[in-house]
Amino acid sequence: MSYGAWIILTGSLVGVSCGIVGCFLILRKMAMLADAISHTVLLGIVLAYLVSHSLEGIYMLVGAGIIGLLTAFLVQVLDTSGVQSDAAIGVVFTSLFAFGVILLSAFAGQVHLDVNHALMGEITFIPWDTLTINGIELGPSAVWMLGIVLILNLTLIFLFYKEIKISSFDPAMATAIGIPVVFIHYLLMSMVSITTVASFDSVGAILVVAMLIVPGATAYLLTDRLLIMLLISAFIGVASAVGGYYAALAWNVSIAGSMASIAGLIFGATFILSPKHGLMGKVLARRSISAQHS
Repeated sequence: MSYGAWIILTGSLVGVSCGIVGCFLILRKMAMLADAISHTVLLGIVLAYLVSHSLEGIYMLVGAGIIGLLTAFLVQVLDTSGVQSDAAIGVVFTSLFAFGVILLSAFAGQVHLDVNHALMGEITFIPWDTLTINGIELGPSAVWMLGIVLILNLTLIFLFYKEIKISSFDPAMATAIGIPVVFIHYLLMSMVSITTVASFDSVGAILVVAMLIVPGATAYLLTDRLLIMLLISAFIGVASAVGGYYAALAWNVSIAGSMASIAGLIFGATFILSPKHGLMGKVLARRSISAQHS
């Protein structure tokens, strides 16, 4: 594959992985928790490096998963203790992220891992970091990691689709019929954590937030069916990656930033033009009601 094709494939995998997981965050009104987890997993990455002295993907995923769950747990504890949910997210997010920055600067400053790299990412370098087995290059390591994470996410959604769906729309009913709501909650948080850290090298934590939230929010405006919402979100993730790459090529700007920007433009157009939930659709509905009463 060509250099550009690898970048597009990487961006598309990020868009699909983040998009489908983000749909459940949107439905659960937990979008800002994705922002918190996408930053606090930096602490997990640093701790994983300090323990293993390796930057291999599996250690990063384990460290990020643990800290992601810790973030969700601490936010839940504070929320149930009377602290407002937005304040709970703010306290946990800033505290754990700051702790990760301190550990990074104090003990891991000499390795290829810094705050700017973790936050911004650089997708242009992805094709050069290849996975080699027995002297055979198998393509960029990020593609393999993102592919494995996508398959894992799809498998978990397939296995627990009913439970995730019911607990997302009606937690009280899910509890009443015996669905382990707490387990499903932390399962989703684990999916968010590993998806976030798997995307670090390609788009960085800040832009992962955009891919976690924007495709799902856009799909939410277009359909009332969960399965269709997941498919639309994945499609928007791919469209954002492809459009962002060629926009960056044309204007010589950040590729990852362009991908997130294209996603934002798609959301903006949908917000205006959506036939049911968009501004234009609401205006037409009001005019129709007014015409019926006149």
